[in-house]
Amino acid sequence: PAVLLPWYDENRRVLPWREEVTPYRTWVSEVMLQQTRVQAALPYFLRFMEAAPDIPALAALPEEQLMGLGYYSRARSLQKAARQVVEQYGGCLPQTYSELTALPGIGDYTAGAILSIAYGQAVPAVDGNVLRIASRLTGYEGNVLDGETRKTVREWMAEIMPADRPGDFNQALMDLGASVCLPGGPLCESCPLATLCTACREGRQASLPVRVKKAGKRQEERTVFLLEREGRTALRR
Repeated sequence: PAVLLPWYDENRRVLPWREEVTPYRTWVSEVMLQQTRVQAALPYFLRFMEAAPDIPALAALPEEQLMGLGYYSRARSLQKAARQVVEQYGGCLPQTYSELTALPGIGDYTAGAILSIAYGQAVPAVDGNVLRIASRLTGYEGNVLDGETRKTVREWMAEIMPADRPGDFNQALMDLGASVCLPGGPLCESCPLATLCTACREGRQASLPVRVKKAGKRQEERTVFLLEREGRTALRR
């Protein structure tokens, strides 16, 4: 944090959901960014906020207007959760991890983003960017597609998160992963963490993080014979 936050202060991206922070705006922006790059998401976000500036407005938005905003299945999921928030929490997003993740479409990462950015709670928001940064920094060779690796990285992030700026810490990691610690060719010469990075020191940037997809289900072809006799049916393979 001592190195990362000063870098973020100087290089942070100026974005509408950062300039005006509310739990709702953080939630909508993070859902959009899970599917779309920042520049592509910007006009969608602004239109979305104009049509549905808060959770009660989203909950009441007609189906046709909702679909006209784009994001379709995600928009439906947002509205479903918004209606649940209106019914259960008076239109305000809850402030606990367990309550947030119980809402439709809100998982570990989105809950961490909302709690840290909008509510100032020291909760990690671990996505692909953070997994990549953590793997390269530490030289960790665990499979980032494995749930246990994500859990491990969450624990690491929780240990080092600054209590006074948890939202900025998570957003600094987001920006670092999006602009410097890139998947294909990281810009190590511009990275504030380069001197601390195992992958940079050992020249292993291209091999980290480790991504191993689970083997698909084995398919077998079988021939089935159905033998029939009056009064009885027998099945043979």
